[in-house]
Amino acid sequence: MKQIIAILLLFACAITLAAQAGKADVTGTWILSVESAAGASSPTATFKQEGEKLTGQYTSQLAGEAPITGTVKGQNIEFTIAVDIQGTKLELRYSGTIESNTSMKGTLSLGEFGDGTFTAKRK
Repeated sequence: MKQIIAILLLFACAITLAAQAGKADVTGTWILSVESAAGASSPTATFKQEGEKLTGQYTSQLAGEAPITGTVKGQNIEFTIAVDIQGTKLELRYSGTIESNTSMKGTLSLGEFGDGTFTAKRK
């Protein structure tokens, strides 16, 4: 009986560790490669993740610096940046998949200015 209980406890621990290993944590600095109708760019995103909540700072040559808000649910990431480019207010909406601890990819919505794609690598 003790052996069965020990095996069950070991199995439960293995399941818990596997579940924790599958949780994405994007905290840190990422270099994005963005392709859109507006052209190619390489902004930087510094994320802080607390559970599913995502905050941080976005920096690009065109838009300057802006705060990030978003979520991480499983391997899915979504974040939004409100920028002002030469007097035009624009909301950048990123939606993607975290492929590994060091890479992600997805799409970008620029509202009336079209859509694009992005990849990102952890710095």
